[in-house]
Amino acid sequence: MKIIGIAASLHAGSFITRLLDAAGGELPPGVGFEVWRGMGEIPAYRPGPVPAPARDLVTLVAGGDAVLLTAPEHSLLPLELMHALDWMAARDGLSGKHVAVMSASARACGAMWAQAELYKQLLGAGAVVMGAELVISPIWPHFDEDGRLAAPALRAQVRDVVRQLCPAEVMEPALSL
Repeated sequence: MKIIGIAASLHAGSFITRLLDAAGGELPPGVGFEVWRGMGEIPAYRPGPVPAPARDLVTLVAGGDAVLLTAPEHSLLPLELMHALDWMAARDGLSGKHVAVMSASARACGAMWAQAELYKQLLGAGAVVMGAELVISPIWPHFDEDGRLAAPALRAQVRDVVRQLCPAEVMEPALSL
């Protein structure tokens, strides 16, 4: 199984980018994780030939089994994320794809509004949006010096979100008789 990670941020060191990277360390054994980092290069959708950054995104998502997306720290979705969703929708890249969303916001309502808008876009593109969501404040120090999630309770919450994407046979070891 392979999960594609997308951080809806243009800043490499942003909280949600760090959260996505840390979530990759919480995956069950045997689950691959690849993060798409081309948000800053994605052009607006237009009919015709697909530009390389959009083609790379669509190809990567098509090769994955699921998508883990971290939503922005504020209540508006970045224009570049909208462009990425438009390219994937136009190429049926999200049709039937399982997607889980995590978000971070200093105010819960900002994350809720961003998630609500994101859910509308994902559902409109044909994605199967998973029910688990995680809203945490970026104010607290959630990461250790190696970038991993420090608090056991937060790690458990992230694993619950990831569990929505992983089939049961990946999450539980097979019993041998």
